[in-house]
Amino acid sequence: MGLYTETTGSGRPLVLLHGWGMNAAVWQPLLPILSREWRVTLVELPGHGDSDSLPLDSSMDDWADACLQAAPPQAIWMGWSLGAQIALQAALREPQRLTALVMLAGTPCFVHRSDWPCGMAEVDLQQFGEALTASPVQTLMRFLGLQVRGSQQPGAVLRQLKASLSMRPAASAHALLTGLQLLLQTDQRSQLHQLETPSLWLYGEQDKLVTAATAGCVRLLRADAKIEVIDGAGHAPFLSHGEQCMQALESLND
Repeated sequence: MGLYTETTGSGRPLVLLHGWGMNAAVWQPLLPILSREWRVTLVELPGHGDSDSLPLDSSMDDWADACLQAAPPQAIWMGWSLGAQIALQAALREPQRLTALVMLAGTPCFVHRSDWPCGMAEVDLQQFGEALTASPVQTLMRFLGLQVRGSQQPGAVLRQLKASLSMRPAASAHALLTGLQLLLQTDQRSQLHQLETPSLWLYGEQDKLVTAATAGCVRLLRADAKIEVIDGAGHAPFLSHGEQCMQALESLND
């Protein structure tokens, strides 16, 4: 068993982790630019694309360990949404493996809690899980729609997301359900003070899933974190505002 990886370009090592329900093809629009400066390793999450699944009761640690086994050492990791949480967990577990961490629409706690006002309502995410069992394709399409809502280029970004889904094997229902459980249950806030890896957190001003308010919440937990909110971007800022995201990535060298 193992995770599918694909490597392109030359230069400094960079690992990319996609979000829930997606696959490595979501990064295709960025690869021509990234591959000029970076040796990019695309990793498909367990049960997504061509990657093998992990057991239904697998944990965030299990998913992070699987990605660590697939990734090169001493790399910058850039994760998007669920991929960001997994990258954060990898940095907490094996800090010597990561030189920096980029959290794209990433959060240590995806759901709203009494002391965490910037998360998605737990009941809404639970409803996604229930709908997924009955209508997996329709539920995934609904989730894509939420990702682009409010952004400056919703139609173009939605087309890119849908195109990337068609380019790789579909995620298994097993993996989708496990991924939702990880989003529901994972709370990394109490561990953020242990993070040794330099981190950059990028948020979309118009993101409806991981709202821009998360930036302030993260700042309270990690005063030294580098945080940027991208005007007009939704949940997929690397697609709608790729240039700003690449500039932010390059700033890690400053």
